[in-house]
Amino acid sequence: MNRPLHSHSDALSRNGLLEDLRRVRKLTIRLCDPLQAEDCVVQSAPETSPAKWHLAHTTWFFENFLLVPYLQKYQPFHPRFGFLFNSYYESVGEFHPRPQRGLLSRPSLEEIKAYRDYVDQHMGKLLEAPDTADAGEIRARATLGIHHEQQHQELLLTDIKHLFACNPLKPAYREAIPPDALTNPPLEWLRPPAGMYAFGHGGDGFAFDNEAPRHRRYLDEFSLASRPVTNAEYIEFIAAGGYRQPTLWLSDGWRKVNEARWTAPLYWEQQDGEWWQMTLAGYRRVEPGAPVCHVSYYEADAFARWAGKRLPTEFEWEAAASMESPDGNFLESGRFHPQSARDGASQFFGDVWEWTQSAYSPYPGYRPPAGALGEYNGKFMVSQLVLRGGSCVTPATHIRASYRNFFYPQDRWQFMGIRLAA
Repeated sequence: MNRPLHSHSDALSRNGLLEDLRRVRKLTIRLCDPLQAEDCVVQSAPETSPAKWHLAHTTWFFENFLLVPYLQKYQPFHPRFGFLFNSYYESVGEFHPRPQRGLLSRPSLEEIKAYRDYVDQHMGKLLEAPDTADAGEIRARATLGIHHEQQHQELLLTDIKHLFACNPLKPAYREAIPPDALTNPPLEWLRPPAGMYAFGHGGDGFAFDNEAPRHRRYLDEFSLASRPVTNAEYIEFIAAGGYRQPTLWLSDGWRKVNEARWTAPLYWEQQDGEWWQMTLAGYRRVEPGAPVCHVSYYEADAFARWAGKRLPTEFEWEAAASMESPDGNFLESGRFHPQSARDGASQFFGDVWEWTQSAYSPYPGYRPPAGALGEYNGKFMVSQLVLRGGSCVTPATHIRASYRNFFYPQDRWQFMGIRLAA
């Protein structure tokens, strides 16, 4: 059983929050244990970041949004780290260009770890101090910082996978953990009834601002696949010439297929008639029953059209997933790779993020938070699409049915997969 994170809405002291903070921060460091210092510096694509940058940025978040405004006499660790490790908060100040993060050979990895220790020590002082008039805001920001760090734990692993896939040696981040004895059940169809459904976060516990406000919508009858599309099913699409048929593709998708010369999911290669793929355990055969992953929205949409189906809306997905327990193959399993489904398992949570056809836009009545933290989600609500459910590298305490992830339709370096609807 994964231990839940405390919530700032719980009747808990800030010491409970400090325990959560320390546990999450230690996990981030443990995720870097298999890496060499050289691994932590390199940036393999403009949309990825070096491991060292993830370690520093998550630390800057606590320093900038908690220690500087709320801890008396706090002195920042380094006067230029704010410029280096601010990600995109325009109202905070200028920042180092994202595509150039891999050029930061200095500060060293050891100095970044010292930075983390320094900020962690001062966060301890802040959260152990007696309550003040700012206690509620401190709890809220610290909780947000913890979940922000969990997002970067996932990004750290997907960015390392991309980096290692660029290396001809195809190194393994860690050895594979054998999958459970799974049965790979046949695809069936779930049929939630038509009616009014409530969407968005409701009740206690943490949620991001883009999950609110909770609201109601009517859904007509629809069907949703009982599990994600498997590698074997996607191989049928490839063999049928799916990447060569323009009628299956959206115009922008067909342009991307030709420009990037896509012929299969990211990290897939054919050797002697068999499909192989890069994983965090190195170069391995594609497992037929596992969910296909590292596909873009364009590929997911083309597959659905080829199959005579469609992608679900985010509201259809949430209506069905809300009836399921949020269990699955998450980061804590240590597998770091999708695995086949058990009998009766829907795999709504874990394994792969599932593309929906819904544009990432605000819910009715949404207002971004005031101040710099209002830049966290709201300003990205254009030109992207919503994914749901988490992946095999998402922390289990970080996911819920109302969680809205979002990426551009051409992105595929995350663990992105497909669930069909009709």
